Amino acid sequence: MNKKLVYFLCTGNSCRSQMADGFLKALGKDEFEVKSAGLEAHGLNPRAVRVMKEAGIDISGHTSDVIDPELLNRADMVITLCGHADEHCPAIMNPEVVKWHWGFDDPAKATGTEDEILEKFRQVRNAIKARIQQFVVDKS
Repeated sequence: MNKKLVYFLCTGNSCRSQMADGFLKALGKDEFEVKSAGLEAHGLNPRAVRVMKEAGIDISGHTSDVIDPELLNRADMVITLCGHADEHCPAIMNPEVVKWHWGFDDPAKATGTEDEILEKFRQVRNAIKARIQQFVVDKS
């Protein structure tokens, strides 16, 4: 069985796309090849690493990458996780690529105390996890 390539895209490939990448790798039962990238590479957000570790998933070894046009057109599914990436994603030339948009708030824009900011990261993490769990059920 060929693994389906799922390419998660976000603006900076620092939080949401990294979380989705980590969850699908963990929950996808080796059915998927998982990649993530951004319109820009902002670096891996340490708070994203922290809240994913709380959920039992280590993304500390991930890198923040920019979109690779070859991967974009080889993907089976391209999933944008923020409106900016959805609107500004490079053109996909391969008509076979399925493109979806799952919008999530950007936890990196959260303000307040450190606890309040981390709580926003946890909320987004939990929403992404629930969406990935549903995706795995629907695709298996």
